Amino acid sequence: MEFEKQKISDIILISPRVFADGRGFFMETYSQKIFRENGIDVNFVQDNHSFSKKGVLRGLHFQKPPMAQDKLARVIKGEVFDVVVDLRRQSPTFGQWLGLILSEENRQMLFIPKGFAHGFLTLSATADFEYKVSNLYSPENDSGLLWNDPEVGIDWPIKNPILNDKDKKQPRLKELGEVFT
Repeated sequence: MEFEKQKISDIILISPRVFADGRGFFMETYSQKIFRENGIDVNFVQDNHSFSKKGVLRGLHFQKPPMAQDKLARVIKGEVFDVVVDLRRQSPTFGQWLGLILSEENRQMLFIPKGFAHGFLTLSATADFEYKVSNLYSPENDSGLLWNDPEVGIDWPIKNPILNDKDKKQPRLKELGEVFT
């Protein structure tokens, strides 16, 4: 596996080694030992899978402490524009965003540590999106950031995504307060 640090600290793009032949392919998607050797020492406790149609935007979501979550995200079918926003007030990249394409073609994964809002936009006809998390879902700590907050300025590939009511009403960055220090 190749671990590539991104322009926002602690975000890591992971490219697995893929062994392909006429039968198909094999790849290792997670190895605690290899991840630890590359600075990701996380105990994942839950796997999630979402299915979305083209134009669906899910996010930007996070859980507040003490139930904050590290995530390891990947697409097993289709293609998404995956976005993270740094919510760590003391970070030099606070309020900055990063967007990457995750797809069944590139088979890349994104490690997102605690302190980030996360979301994705489905670019293909459909997408199956899987992610591991380091803490169980906690409704009372569930939170989010408005997907089109002008202060953050995410350059989404489409202007009118399909959103649920919750994501249409998330707070702006300036309304969040100090969630992560």
